[in-house]
Amino acid sequence: MKIFVSDRIELREIELSDSNDIFQTIDSQREYLGKWLPFVEFTKSIDRSRNFIQSVLDTPLERIEQTFVVLYDGQFAGLIGFKGTDRPNKKTEIGYWLSEPFQKKGIMTNSVSALMNYAFNEMDINRIQIHCGVGNIPSRGIPNRLDFTFEGIERAGELHSDGRFIDLEVYSKLKNE
Repeated sequence: MKIFVSDRIELREIELSDSNDIFQTIDSQREYLGKWLPFVEFTKSIDRSRNFIQSVLDTPLERIEQTFVVLYDGQFAGLIGFKGTDRPNKKTEIGYWLSEPFQKKGIMTNSVSALMNYAFNEMDINRIQIHCGVGNIPSRGIPNRLDFTFEGIERAGELHSDGRFIDLEVYSKLKNE
């Protein structure tokens, strides 16, 4: 499945063939990505990226959390997808990360907007959340630009590989907003 965001941005469901792009991006940007993404520390080989993708692809259809590669002018730029989807209560979270060279081009803001529209209109989701590490200014700019409501701080919401917990800002948007 593909979601066309703009003439330069496309979201495509993740495939095993994306393993190399994902691993190379993580491996070449460990310090940048690792500051906010706990999985970076554990992604030490292309096999880890391949295993992640295979786990997504092996998920039963009724529980699948769609994950998309973000392509900018046909180049791999990052990942975006749903997580923690609660279908009976019609809510989900959108998670994302973007390679450093692709920052400040509106790529992720537009990609999140497109995925929101897909969730609200195709998946019949009523509530979307975004969690951002406190202090992660680029990440929190996205829900702010898209008029999400800031709900508060989830204290010690995420454990990082160095053993410290970080607080998370919680944002939400409802279908009728």
